[in-house]
Amino acid sequence: MTDQRSKAVRFAELHRTGTFVVPNPWDAGTARILSGYGFSALATTSAGLAFSMGLADGAQLVGRDETLDNARSIVEATDLPVTADLESGYGSSPDDVAETIRRAAEVGLVGASIEDSTGEAGEEIRDVAEAVDRIAAAVEAARAQPFPFTLTARADNFFHGRPDLHDTIHRLQAFAEAGADVLYAPALPGIEAVKAVCSSLDKPVNVLAAGPVLERSVAELGALGVRRISLGSALPRAALTAVLDAAAELAGPGTFGFAKSALGYADSNALLGRS
Repeated sequence: MTDQRSKAVRFAELHRTGTFVVPNPWDAGTARILSGYGFSALATTSAGLAFSMGLADGAQLVGRDETLDNARSIVEATDLPVTADLESGYGSSPDDVAETIRRAAEVGLVGASIEDSTGEAGEEIRDVAEAVDRIAAAVEAARAQPFPFTLTARADNFFHGRPDLHDTIHRLQAFAEAGADVLYAPALPGIEAVKAVCSSLDKPVNVLAAGPVLERSVAELGALGVRRISLGSALPRAALTAVLDAAAELAGPGTFGFAKSALGYADSNALLGRS
């Protein structure tokens, strides 16, 4: 618990000044690789986990147990603080969300995000009042931990094709009032939207490295007021791209150029093997 507490304190302090990147490994191996590059913290990715299981993301096909087992493997593979993508909390009620946060703490996590999406086609976003109740329950469970568990509240309007910046900001403000430590709206449509979100909130803001955000550096995003930058599914998608390119080369011209630039077997063993 002392180690978890020290990680939790370190993670919370990262949000107070400056801007940092929190990359998203999807298993123990990628967590160990990323831990060697000087990052301050890591975050799990629901998409990366789903893809590794041969499943689609966002279709409620991966449950709480699988998600927390994956998170535990990542926590155990690194000395860095780890926060988790816990989707909408894995349950229909605020009590379910609170239980998810308690179990997240038990596997060694020091933070987590809860989103306002439903996972249901046609009604992808929850009513504001319902979403706030769920965040409030998550906050209460987080505050009950013997360390500062960082709770991120996520407004998913733009992620689900609802381009309503006013409502997104209203939701984030309501989540902040409910006690969330960090606010997050993925897939914002432009830098002006990022600026609007940051200027409308008095708590740290996380942005997703996607779309127009990719055109700005960490320093430039920090100047806009961003405190944390996550990669979401970018790394697992990059890995999938490498596999697709290799498969196309094998199935097409039947050559092996992709293997020439691949990390060597001995180097792979040295990188990931435990002494």
